[in-house]
Amino acid sequence: MSEHGSPPDEAYDALERLYDDPDERVADLQELGSEERDVAGQAAVFKALGNEDRLRLLSALRESECCGCELQVVLDAPQSTVATHLRKLKEAGLVKSRKKGKWSYYRIADTAVFELLDLGHAVQEES
Repeated sequence: MSEHGSPPDEAYDALERLYDDPDERVADLQELGSEERDVAGQAAVFKALGNEDRLRLLSALRESECCGCELQVVLDAPQSTVATHLRKLKEAGLVKSRKKGKWSYYRIADTAVFELLDLGHAVQEES
């Protein structure tokens, strides 16, 4: 759909050939792509999952909460790199953190992320 809320002419012509009421179909399709489905939020989750280091961090957090220093060991990376990955995971709503003294501890925000990871693994195995 274009920025102005109507489909391009060629798309509308195709809808006219397929449906008795193309205007109703356009309205239905526009509703499917509405903000209600939070496509931007979904994209943020999948973007966060699209990095091997972040997947390694999530795998480590599958077992238990971890201190930031433990996650540095997991990635064999400097604190700044690990912090950047953790920030992206937090922004996507996949990880939560808490402070205890000078240490930060990280945990999975919702175990549903493991279902996504397991599905990704299953799809990869079948291809």
